[in-house]
Amino acid sequence: MLRILLLLATNIAVMVVLSIVLSILTSVFGIQLGNQGQMLVYAAVFGFAGSLISLFLSKSMAKRSMGVQIIEQPSNPTERWLVETVAREARQAGIKMPEVGIFHSPDPNAFATGWNRNDALVAVSTGLLENMTQDEVEAVLGHEISHVANGDMVTMTLIQGVVNTFVFFFSMVIGNFIDKAVFRNEEGHGIGYFVGQIVAQILLSFLASIIVMWFSRWREFRADAGGARLAGRDKMIAALRRLQSVHEPAHMPAEMAAFGIRGGSAMRKLFSTHPPLEERIAALQAMR
Repeated sequence: MLRILLLLATNIAVMVVLSIVLSILTSVFGIQLGNQGQMLVYAAVFGFAGSLISLFLSKSMAKRSMGVQIIEQPSNPTERWLVETVAREARQAGIKMPEVGIFHSPDPNAFATGWNRNDALVAVSTGLLENMTQDEVEAVLGHEISHVANGDMVTMTLIQGVVNTFVFFFSMVIGNFIDKAVFRNEEGHGIGYFVGQIVAQILLSFLASIIVMWFSRWREFRADAGGARLAGRDKMIAALRRLQSVHEPAHMPAEMAAFGIRGGSAMRKLFSTHPPLEERIAALQAMR
């Protein structure tokens, strides 16, 4: 599961595009961002714009990139049970019924996404339905519903917006420094500023993702606890143990991985979206 891939890549791409737009505006209209207060305001506006655009596109991107087939009308008992279970858990969690979908993947996985808790999407893989019992799938769905009910998508966006703000701000500072100290440009913004800003933005975004990853890991424990409340602690533990018994799943785009049921052990812990399964099981066992 690569949190740093689609969510971060999309976010960085949006930020770079916005940065280019800002650079064009400063060049065409002669706007100078030498004042640090003014730079911080621009950084906040464009930083939050990047994360908000990513949030509003999250559900449509999930459907396209994962090939999610929305269950409009259940066509078999499995789909009927899936929709009914999501509806029941959504009522228990106090949220509106999310869209329910299935995507083709041999690996057991699931994710939730959407721009708010009452307009979400919960999707499961064919591998999840084929390799888990109904009790285990019920717990996984509870985990995903808890992500939605906890407002994790919006909270992640706010955190990403703050991170983006500082990335934008310091990339402009670095761009200014390169332009003046290296290229000796004393008037306006030259090529050193534009290139330096974009390169610094990409590098700083990668480093800043450590903060986002930490929050993602913390959020998984809350979603596990929510899944335990909705489906039962034993079912949630059984689902996590089942995940331990199968191979690590193929990479899932990070916009979905952020709200998925499991993470990739190949990732270094610092950049991992999910805590180790052993820690998650231990936390559930310690629940009262």
